[in-house]
Amino acid sequence: MSTLPVHPGADDVLGALDPEQREVAAHPLGPMCVLAGAGTGKTRAITHRVAYGVLSGAYQPQRVLAVTFTARAAGEMRTRLRDLGVGGVQARTFHAAALRQLHYFWPQAIGGPAPEVMPHKAGAVAEAGGRLRLRLDSAAVRDLAAEIEWAKVSMLTADGYPAAVARARREPPAGLDATAMARLLATYEEVKGDRGVIDFEDVLLLMAGILGEHEQVARAVRAQYRHFVVDEYQDVNRLQQTLLELWLGEREDVCVVGDPAQTIYSFTGASPEHLLGFRARHPAARVVELVRNYRSSPQVVGLANLVLRSPGGGRRSGSVELRAQRADGVGPELLVADDDPAEADQVAERIRRHLDDGHPAAQVAVLFRTNGQSELFESALAERGIPYLVRGGERFFSRKEVRDALVLLRGAARSDDGEVALPDLVRDVLVGAGWTREPPAAGGAARERWESLAALAGLADDLSAADTTARLPAFVRELDERAAAQHAPTVQGVTLASLHAAKGLEWDTVFLVGCSDGLLPITMADTPEEVEEERRLLYVGVTRARERLVLSYARARTPGAKATRRPSRFLDGTEPVLGAAARSQPRRRRGSTRERSAAPSVCRVCGGGLATAKERTIGRCAGCPPTMDEQLFEQLRQWRLETARELDVPAYVVFTDATLTAIAERTPGDTSELSRIAGVGPAKLERFGASVLAILEEFTEGQKA
Repeated sequence: MSTLPVHPGADDVLGALDPEQREVAAHPLGPMCVLAGAGTGKTRAITHRVAYGVLSGAYQPQRVLAVTFTARAAGEMRTRLRDLGVGGVQARTFHAAALRQLHYFWPQAIGGPAPEVMPHKAGAVAEAGGRLRLRLDSAAVRDLAAEIEWAKVSMLTADGYPAAVARARREPPAGLDATAMARLLATYEEVKGDRGVIDFEDVLLLMAGILGEHEQVARAVRAQYRHFVVDEYQDVNRLQQTLLELWLGEREDVCVVGDPAQTIYSFTGASPEHLLGFRARHPAARVVELVRNYRSSPQVVGLANLVLRSPGGGRRSGSVELRAQRADGVGPELLVADDDPAEADQVAERIRRHLDDGHPAAQVAVLFRTNGQSELFESALAERGIPYLVRGGERFFSRKEVRDALVLLRGAARSDDGEVALPDLVRDVLVGAGWTREPPAAGGAARERWESLAALAGLADDLSAADTTARLPAFVRELDERAAAQHAPTVQGVTLASLHAAKGLEWDTVFLVGCSDGLLPITMADTPEEVEEERRLLYVGVTRARERLVLSYARARTPGAKATRRPSRFLDGTEPVLGAAARSQPRRRRGSTRERSAAPSVCRVCGGGLATAKERTIGRCAGCPPTMDEQLFEQLRQWRLETARELDVPAYVVFTDATLTAIAERTPGDTSELSRIAGVGPAKLERFGASVLAILEEFTEGQKA
């Protein structure tokens, strides 16, 4: 690469970086792949790369498109670039960039205005289900909407869906088989057509189609954007990768950054293969590893490395070994409770003491695998008067109390005469929105509303401290900019969040709860790939902590129940840090010696060999007729549907169709016989065995009568 002319400020941009970050920033031209471990400053590296490219003359800022996965990340990138003296760079999500292009080019390529984008799929999914005479509750509609999204980002048509899910070993949700799901996909498209609307995935699909079919549009886009940066590249799906390649054309000025060890969204179609295969597609690419962790203490970093270490002691494919850069802190702990309520009480009590020691509630998080775990911790915190917020619910700027307060603030801004200090004036307005200067005694929703408005008051304090001349109009502009970028202010409360919702966030203190087999990894993780993704989820949770990390699990679900739970198998190898209580004795999994011997290898009907996992589960080959009673099978299916609704999980999480078929055909008479059916592991046997056997017994008695 030729030497670039260096403008004033460019060297300063490089001087603020560590050696690996500097390697990223100092080479702004050509393909680059950045493998960035958790907390290693990836956003810093890529924003400085863009800034150096602009300040050195390698880039024109308006020719750069930085693509992120959230509006908040895009807003943060724009803010950092502005702080570096670089404006004009486009930082957008995939959907925002594609939608902007779609609105601009649709009249030229198609004619007329672009279709309206539906804000949610639920209504169209419910209507499609109604047309097919399916009885769908809200949980089923939600699961079906997610499956439609997966199919579309995987670029599948309704006709291609059944074969694709068979290859992926993916169970359609809501008790539907692949053929029924394909019909729903087709009907959903008909509903959208009748309404004259598109969904968010259509934005990418349609823009990709226009770029592929209209050369003049492709030339215009490629003339506009010459350089690309893609953040969180491990989460790119097939559709997003296709659009990126169409944006690029034959050029290679693209920098991608991601961490294969933080791939936790494969159920949505995301794949780390785009990141891991980048060098194969771009042989000239530089590959840089960011390994210096600036977020967490050496003790937290050490545990994170242990969680991710392979059985042989080395690194897992594509992951980096983090090196801590902060001073020593306290060691991680493992709490063991008798049951789930006791675990919640234990954690809440520790948080109470932590807050009493002067630590802010906003810097404490409780992270869990499933949203259903939240309730016990909410109750335990509320009993102690500890403010909390549940992340993953309604967005901050969408909350009614915040919207009402913004209306009042805009009105007051027109009459701000400067007589009252900004923080005091904002608080006066918030009182009109129902806020009180002292927090309410009650917890729950009332406390959450108070904390939301208190966050606005705190933001006014920050703005006034940064600019003593700032008045209410400037404060309203700041709120509008934050709302557009979904950059919410800090709410003073303990955060409760699932591990998926915690991605990209960090806290001083993290309580990582439910660290037992059956939750981490979750019971439904059957394949080695699914289990590895569960390991990555735990890694993400561990690396959210800056200073203090407490893990916990309960030996039983309910008080007085048998203590059958054991620590997560992912804690194997952490005994030097967490102590002997972390030693796992893994429960039997599919693929264990006992379960392999339980699954027959020959068809019990014709004696032929069984070729697929489904055939081995059922115990007969696909060519032989079923030997089950259809009425019994329907009773089992109805029980499964009711159980899934009660647990708020997809039906296949309870039992797959293949396992239900095997149960109906073999009609086991006791738990020993039931446990020998593939797909009925110890956890499911304990949870569902009694119910299944009761159905079988009742059916058998009815047959005798």
